[in-house]
Amino acid sequence: MERYNERVLEYEHNKALLYIYSGAGGTDAQDWASMLLNMYRKYSAKQGWGFTVLSQTFGEKDGTKNAVIEITGPDCYEKLRRENGVHRLVRISPYSAKDLRHTSFAMIEFLPEIITKNFQINPSDLRIDTYRSSGPGGQNVNKLETAVRITHIPTGLAVAVQSERSQAQNKEKAIQVLVSRLAQKMEAEKTQELSQLKPQVAIEWGSQIRSYVLNPYQMVKDHRTGVKSSQPDKVLDGELDKFIEGEKELS
Repeated sequence: MERYNERVLEYEHNKALLYIYSGAGGTDAQDWASMLLNMYRKYSAKQGWGFTVLSQTFGEKDGTKNAVIEITGPDCYEKLRRENGVHRLVRISPYSAKDLRHTSFAMIEFLPEIITKNFQINPSDLRIDTYRSSGPGGQNVNKLETAVRITHIPTGLAVAVQSERSQAQNKEKAIQVLVSRLAQKMEAEKTQELSQLKPQVAIEWGSQIRSYVLNPYQMVKDHRTGVKSSQPDKVLDGELDKFIEGEKELS
């Protein structure tokens, strides 16, 4: 097996990895995670950035349990890194037979992709599994096992990629993402900032950085900056500029 031999140089300013996790709220939370995925897809399109879903685990009603997305474009990580945190949605649930108001939560996490060279990964520390790419409802998208999941056994970190057409391409991309995560973990351990790797807060009430209220009134509010919008439909359509600008003051 080939040896993955790389050394961390610096963050790639033109690439970011977006992780989305559904939280408390069941089917509504999974639907909310899909809504956030689409919001960042539309924002990225407005910026002229690339947006590739590397892997996505679907839940009930075609919602998203979790997803990993690669975003490419000038300074995309620098602009989006402060979006990290719990995002809360309040609306009339489309899944409620009684039209009840429901609160849903999802966690957003942005990591920079890392330029690497001479960073060693022992091949014996990797478990590589292949499977068929899946789509909404658990249906198999491909007849061949082109999707790849690579697990770094010592740390338990796992990366799945199914965006490319061939198994070899997915494996190469998965290795790139895994190296970024391992490098982040090493740096975090040195600085004792493990929160950069995994959400360390409960994805539920009291942890949110931003609320999106669709009922009984219309409002999006960032709880850190105080920035508001009375047009949540436009925010969910990717109009995030005022929130991104407001976040700059947090640094």
